[in-house]
Amino acid sequence: MLIEAAHKPHERLGQHLAEDMESVNTLIRERMASKHAPRIPEVTAHLVDAGGKRLRPMLTLAAARLCGYDGPYHIHLAATVEFIHTATLLHDDVVDESAQRRGRPTANLLWDNKSSVLVGDYLFSRSFQLMTDTGSLDVLRILSNASATIAEGEVLQLTAAQDLSTDEDIYRQVVRGKTAALFSAATEVGGVIADAPADQVKALFEYGDALGISFQIVDDLLDYWGGDATGKNIGDDFRERKLTLPLIKAVAKADGEERAFWTRTIEKGRQEEGDLEHALVLLNKHGALEDTRAEAIAWADKAKAALTVLPDAPIRHMLHDIADYVVARLN
Repeated sequence: MLIEAAHKPHERLGQHLAEDMESVNTLIRERMASKHAPRIPEVTAHLVDAGGKRLRPMLTLAAARLCGYDGPYHIHLAATVEFIHTATLLHDDVVDESAQRRGRPTANLLWDNKSSVLVGDYLFSRSFQLMTDTGSLDVLRILSNASATIAEGEVLQLTAAQDLSTDEDIYRQVVRGKTAALFSAATEVGGVIADAPADQVKALFEYGDALGISFQIVDDLLDYWGGDATGKNIGDDFRERKLTLPLIKAVAKADGEERAFWTRTIEKGRQEEGDLEHALVLLNKHGALEDTRAEAIAWADKAKAALTVLPDAPIRHMLHDIADYVVARLN
């Protein structure tokens, strides 16, 4: 399916929610300020102002609006979600020793690791202040659980990423932690703040969960597939020895010689010239890329199916199209 760049679903959703998003941006600028530590807004602004789709806060706004919410607190929740996301990016760049994010130098490169970690901690704290403004214990439970799950997923990835015994179940557990947990929390709290019926709140959670899993699988596939402006070079994950779904599928079908190759390049990190090209040969030989693509599409289909119990409205159709767009990046 081909989607014109000028009419991408998340851009249409952004236009539909433009007034709310402006309120979210205003609140973000207010809450990332600090009277006593000017480095906090400097570091935060570097990442917040770098662009990005702002998909996660838009999902919160969309879920609340779709469920008929007309109060002020969906703005607080959307800003909360963006602060949690930004904090995790700051921490991730330190852990991954990254030098670039969204086409710009990372905060840890421009300042230092200590600044990135501490500003990330500040944003997490700010996110909890925003949560409590809503006065909803359910909201606090959902978002605090998501924060813990994100950290758990990142730690699990540290131990699993270069271990050839990592299977697809562990991979999905990692993905649910590092990516899908915030997607599902973002959509679920939108329904909760709107006091939506339980079946609609459950549907919003399931939509966000499936969308987040599909989103991450596509990102991992694009590292080998190419064809999208991800800001990554083909094979970055291979060079960083990350055992993502395409590799897990190939390793599962490997013969003795192939497994020795994966052991040398991924577990032991002894990579040589031509190894990436050989890895791509093995991935194609075992159909790992196509199988990964099919799994991403299946999760996108689950996301779309979850929407059927929600009100039939333009926002619902935009959320449906976003699920399609996530996998359309592979075209």
